[in-house]
Amino acid sequence: MTDTSKPVSVLFVCLGNICRSPMAEAVFNHLALGPTPTLSSSVTFRTDSAGTLAMHAGDLSDPRTRATLSAHKIPYTGRARKITEADFEDFDLILGMDGMNIANINKVRRKVVERKGGDEGLARVMLFGDFSDRGKGEEVVDPYYGGDEGFERCYEQMGRFSRGLVKGVEKERAEGKL
Repeated sequence: MTDTSKPVSVLFVCLGNICRSPMAEAVFNHLALGPTPTLSSSVTFRTDSAGTLAMHAGDLSDPRTRATLSAHKIPYTGRARKITEADFEDFDLILGMDGMNIANINKVRRKVVERKGGDEGLARVMLFGDFSDRGKGEEVVDPYYGGDEGFERCYEQMGRFSRGLVKGVEKERAEGKL
């Protein structure tokens, strides 16, 4: 039986944890957990974000991520970190931003499965875009090498995916799956 009082823990993951995943975490938290959440839910959440590479570990998010969030009055002060093997035991869902992220996340997950001798109790890995209102498989293009419009597009996607995530988690919770 599922413990419905336990928060559902979600880790948002991109490549360096400075653009997409911190924006996903900040937007989701603002919509679902903020002082005046617009996504009401019977489910409580715990969130974090990480990258599949450590090249930005300890850094603030990209200035364009912070500017986009600030323009939408969403606070974010987190610092980049790399995904760890422990994350697969600490989180219920690990959500990658694109197919390359998913492949890299699953490489780490396979190590954990091998070490533990199975995948029982480990986080489920999914594409964040599978919660899109436009159908499964929508990827978040990395805006790092582009202009500000890419960050604004990410912001729009994060809102849509966050709404879908809350609905999906509520459905799975009601079905006793999460």
